[in-house]
Amino acid sequence: MTRFEQLYYTSCEHGLTGYSGFQFNAVSAGVTKETRQAVEALAGYEPPRSLVESDTPESLERCPVNLCYKPYDRAGRRATAVCVRYVGRDSARRFGNYFAHALHSEDFTVAGGGVLPIELWNSPAWAGEVSPSTELPVRGAPPPGPIDVRAVSAFLRAHPHADRLPGLLAAVFGALTEHGSVVVVDRSTERIAHWFAAVSYLLPPPLARELSFATYVFRPARSRLHLIGTVPEAQLAFGPDDEAAYTVFDFARGVFPEVPVGALVRLLTRIGVGFVRPVWSWTADYARGGEESADDWHAPVAAAAASGSIRLTPADAHAVIDWLVGAEHLGARRAAVAADIHREHRDLDDGRLAALSAAAQAGGDIAVHQEIEGKLHASRMRAYATGAKDVVAPVPIMDPVARERATVLWERMLGAEARSPRERTRLLLWALGAGLPVTPEAMAGETLTLARALLGSPTAAPRLRSEVAELLRSLQVMRTSLATAVEEVLERRAGQEQLFSQFPADLLMEDDLEGRPLLQEYRLRARAERTPSETVPILFKILRIRGCASPDEELLHGLWRQPSRRWTHTEAIRIAEELPPSGPMGEVVGEWFDRALRQPVEDEEALESCLHLCRRFIHPGRFAWLPQGAGEYVRTTLELDDALQDAREAAELADAFAVHETGPWAAPRALKRFRLVPAMLRLPADIGRLRNRLPELNDRERERYLSILHRRVTRAERIDEVTLSHVAAVVTLRKGSGLSQAQEESVAAIRARPVGHWPVADLERLQRAVRPYGAELANRYAEGAEARRSAPRGRPPWLSFLDRRTTPTSQNDSDPPAPPEPDNPRRAKGR
Repeated sequence: MTRFEQLYYTSCEHGLTGYSGFQFNAVSAGVTKETRQAVEALAGYEPPRSLVESDTPESLERCPVNLCYKPYDRAGRRATAVCVRYVGRDSARRFGNYFAHALHSEDFTVAGGGVLPIELWNSPAWAGEVSPSTELPVRGAPPPGPIDVRAVSAFLRAHPHADRLPGLLAAVFGALTEHGSVVVVDRSTERIAHWFAAVSYLLPPPLARELSFATYVFRPARSRLHLIGTVPEAQLAFGPDDEAAYTVFDFARGVFPEVPVGALVRLLTRIGVGFVRPVWSWTADYARGGEESADDWHAPVAAAAASGSIRLTPADAHAVIDWLVGAEHLGARRAAVAADIHREHRDLDDGRLAALSAAAQAGGDIAVHQEIEGKLHASRMRAYATGAKDVVAPVPIMDPVARERATVLWERMLGAEARSPRERTRLLLWALGAGLPVTPEAMAGETLTLARALLGSPTAAPRLRSEVAELLRSLQVMRTSLATAVEEVLERRAGQEQLFSQFPADLLMEDDLEGRPLLQEYRLRARAERTPSETVPILFKILRIRGCASPDEELLHGLWRQPSRRWTHTEAIRIAEELPPSGPMGEVVGEWFDRALRQPVEDEEALESCLHLCRRFIHPGRFAWLPQGAGEYVRTTLELDDALQDAREAAELADAFAVHETGPWAAPRALKRFRLVPAMLRLPADIGRLRNRLPELNDRERERYLSILHRRVTRAERIDEVTLSHVAAVVTLRKGSGLSQAQEESVAAIRARPVGHWPVADLERLQRAVRPYGAELANRYAEGAEARRSAPRGRPPWLSFLDRRTTPTSQNDSDPPAPPEPDNPRRAKGR
C-alpha cells in the first residue's frame, strides 16, 4: 500500500546531524538522501521584514504560510508537499527560525486518496513542533483542509477581481506548456491558496497534478515553480533577463498583465469551479490520452460539456467538429457527439456539416447521417444557386434515399426559391452534376421556360453567359429549347432581327439551327456584329443559306450596321474575288464598291490596298458592276499606276499626271503624292522638257523633288547620268518660275554644289549638258573645272576660281551661277 514518508526540518538542538542548528529533526525510515535534499531545497523561508521579530502566537499567526508542492515527473506521481511556517526564535533565541513538515510519496495521487495538493492547505495533518524522536512513522492519506469547491466558489464571488480568473488560468496553461512562472500577489497566503485552488480545479486533472506551486516566496525571482505566491511586502524586482519568464497578477494593487485567453479557458471559466468537476469526469471518455496544451484539451472538454447539455459557443462547436474528423478512438460515441452538435448548432457551414455527417456515419447512426446529409444538400444547392463565395461543385449522390430526397428538395427550390434566370440555370447545372433522376419531359419543360426568360436578359453578366454555355454543352434538350424559344420570338413579333445579338441566343451553334434558315441567318448576323473581322465570310454564308448570288441593300446594311461603316479595301477585294465575275449584280453592289474605292488614302499601305482593289476590276464582268464615276476612277487610277511603271523619261511621267487631272479622287492623288517624284528621279530627264515641266508641279511635289535631288548630289561621290540630267534641268531653271523662296534657295544650293565638290570630270559633263540652255552658266562651270585642275596644292580650288571670275551677265535666259556654298544653303545665305 502506498504511503507518505514524513520529514521535519527546522533549527533545533536534537536532530539527524547530532549538533544544533538547521537540520532534519526527524524523518521516516527509508527516506533517501535524494528526498532529503529535495525537501531541504523547498523548505527555505524568509519572512516579510515587518514580521521578522514575531515572537507571540498572535504575531506568528500573521506570518505567511508556504504550502509548497513539486512533482518530479510529468504524471505528477512522484512528488513532495511541504508546509512551512515561521516560528520566530530558535533554541538560542535567535530570530529567523521556521518549521517545515514534508510529505513525500512515489505515487502522490494514490497515497493522498485523490486529494489535490492545494487541498492540503491548512490541513490538520501538518505538524508545528519538533519531534522528541528522530524517526517518524509513514502515514496514510492526510485529511484535507478547509479549501474545497464550495469555499473557492464563495471566495470568487466575493473577490473584486474575480473577472481576472480567465487571464490567470491562461497564464498557468502557458507556464505548464511553454515554461515560465506565474506570480500571484494578494494580501494573505490564504487568499493566494484560494486562487491556486481555483486554477487547480479548472485545469485538466493531469495538468493540475503537474502544477508546481508555493503559496509564499519572499523573493519570487529565485523560484522556478509554475505558480508562486507572495504578499505585497515581498521583493518583486526581476532582472532584465527574468522579466519575460514571470507573469505577475497583483490582486492586492489591482495590476494585471494582458494575457491572450483561448477558447478552452473561456469554456472552463464559463462552466465555473462549482460545476467543472463532473465535466472532467466526463472528459475522460473523450480524451485520447497525451493531451498537453489548451488546444489539445479544448475539443474533448467541449464534447464532454455538450454531452452534459452545457451550451457551447460556435468556437467550441467548430473545435469539436474539426477534432471529430480524426477521432477514431471514440467509436460509436463519435455519432453521439455529432448528434449533440447538430442538435444545438443549426448555422454550421457546409464543410463542418460534412464532417458531422461523416462522423455520424462512422459512428453507425444512419438516421443522423441522413438528416445531416439532407441539410447539407439543401445548403449546397442553395449556395450553388445563388453563386455564393467558395461554393462547392455538385458531385453525384450515390445513396438512393439521399438522391430521392435531394430531387424533392431540388424541385421545391426550383419552384419556390429560384427568382432569377441565373439561379434557375445554376439549379439545372446542380441537378446534372448531382445526377438527380429528373425526367426528360420535366427537364425539357424547365429549360424551355428558362430559355424564354433568358431571352429577356440582353445585358447578362459574364458569369451567367459562361454558366448558360456550360448548360448548353451538357444538356442537348436545352439547346433545342433555346432554339425553339428564339424562333417563337421571331415569329411572334416583327423587328426582332437583332435578337441573336442578345444573350443567350448567340450561344447557339450552327448544328443547333439545322433546318431553321431564318435562325441561321440571324445568328450569323449577330456573330458579324461581335466579330467584324469575320463579316465577309459571314456574308457569303448567308448568301448560300438564301441560295442567292448577290446581296441586297438590307443584308449589307444589316451586316455593316454602323452609319460610318463601309467596306474596307481588304473587304472589298475579298468580296470582289468571291462574287461570280460574270453574274448580274444589283446596283447596290456597285454603289458599295464605289464607296470603298473613294475612301481616303493616307499612306502607302492604304494606297497599295486601293490599287489591289482597282486591279480586281480589270475583268470586264466586274467592271460592269461599277457606276460610271467609279469606273472612271478605276480607269484613271490604273492608267496612272501603269505610267509609273512604264514611263522611260521623267518629263513624260510628269506629263502623264498633268493630263489626268486627279481632282478629288483619293487614289490618283495618293499616287501623285507618294510615288510621282521618286519615280521621276529614277528616270533620265529630257533637260529641256523637264525644266519647263517642273514649275507646273504643285508646291509640295517641287519641294520634295528639290529636297531629294539636293541630298543626292550632296552625298554622292560620283554623279550618274540620271542624276546629272536632273541637276542640269534644275540649274537652268528660268527666273520667275513660280518657286518659293525656300525652293529658290535649294536651286541655288544645287547650282553651286558642283563647282566646289564634284569631280572635275563630272563638272565638265555638267557644263556640256547645260550649255544648250545656258551658255554663261556652262562657261562658269568650265572655268571652275579649269581652276580645280590648276589650283595650288592645299588651296581649295574653288577659291582660285573665285579669284579669276568676273561679274557675269545674264545669257540665254539662264541665271549666273551662285558662288559655291556649303551643304546647308540657308546657313550660306546668312553669311
